[in-house]
Amino acid sequence: MGSALAKRTRAGAGFAALVAALGGGVALAAAATSPDPADRSSTRAAGGARSGIVKHRIGSFNSPVYVTHAPGVSKFLYVVERGGRIAAVKNGRRTKGSFLDIHGRVSTGGERGLLSLAFDPHYQRNGLLYVYYTNRDGNIEVDRFHAKSNSKARSASRRRVIAIPHPGASNHNGGTLTFGPGDDLYLATGDGGFGGDPSENAQSRGSLLGKVLRIDPHAPGKKAYSVPKSNPFVGRSGRNEILALGLRNPYRFSFDKGRILIGDVGQSAWEEVDYASPKRLRGANFGWDHFEGDHRLHYPGDNEAPRPKHKYRPPILEYSHSGSNCGGGSCAVTGGVVVRDRKLPGLRGRYLYADFYRGQLRSFAPHRPHARHDRAVGIHIDHPSSFGTGPHQRVYVTSLDGPVYRLLRK
Repeated sequence: MGSALAKRTRAGAGFAALVAALGGGVALAAAATSPDPADRSSTRAAGGARSGIVKHRIGSFNSPVYVTHAPGVSKFLYVVERGGRIAAVKNGRRTKGSFLDIHGRVSTGGERGLLSLAFDPHYQRNGLLYVYYTNRDGNIEVDRFHAKSNSKARSASRRRVIAIPHPGASNHNGGTLTFGPGDDLYLATGDGGFGGDPSENAQSRGSLLGKVLRIDPHAPGKKAYSVPKSNPFVGRSGRNEILALGLRNPYRFSFDKGRILIGDVGQSAWEEVDYASPKRLRGANFGWDHFEGDHRLHYPGDNEAPRPKHKYRPPILEYSHSGSNCGGGSCAVTGGVVVRDRKLPGLRGRYLYADFYRGQLRSFAPHRPHARHDRAVGIHIDHPSSFGTGPHQRVYVTSLDGPVYRLLRK
């Protein structure tokens, strides 16, 4: 991917920014620092003292892109490394080796890689976990694995759940996989890449790209998954797996009390955060590529495209690429989490997010039709690639440069 294309297509969560700056995926991987589990220094960002929040470094990893925990497991944290490995961190220290290593199955050019991990809600009983990655053909794939302990998963236990063709471009892969309401598995896919969604995937009910998908991976027999009957296009024209459509690159999303919050990376003008209840999410259309943010778009050959009429959901927050919002005009929203950590009272109930290029952590109160009281937290993290929660609802942030931080009250 060349720098001109990277700039034009607005890289999801900033991967293409580093590709452009460093000249390719090999340099991107080399830019990350080596693992250093002994590094647990506490760092105060400018303004952190005013907010009462500081960042505490728990270690460095190889291009970390996701952090999560397993239900019912209190001493472990899991860090996803883009190259294809997952690290287990026990009581603040990385365990020996990798929790899971599938680097031989993963492609990492452009924005590709191993992008997220989801533990089964019944993990303590069944030991199952799921990963979202781009395979050697560049397609999006979700696989299931079995863990033999909290520090080691069996790579030989792999079972493919779903593979989604993503031909051509290496960008706009989406990237988040999580269990949500009803213990179903949710994933959000990008529109297939390039600029302006030339294949019109995001608005097509026949494509799984540019969508929120909902499946049940606990299908009986030889089936890899089944589809909830309440998905909006079951028995109608459209793919049964689709729950919502009209997304460009929903690199990071999360649930809070059943409601979804999606950071959808914009193209040339606007970044957005979308918000919907379970009822409103069913069949929702978030507008791309007819809208960027809540602003009408006009692409050559697409000027007559009608405004989405099927449950169009404008974002609750948007910000532009102009002026001081992004610095130099570069923006890529990194969607976050609603804070429920009792030790962070100033942030509790607020959605925490950032922009990959700017690195300033911000928060707002999620609400429709518009987010309330959006403000800076007073913490800066270079190239934030994800937000996640650990045991006891503790909040973590990964930096693509290597560090993983926990947010603490001063």
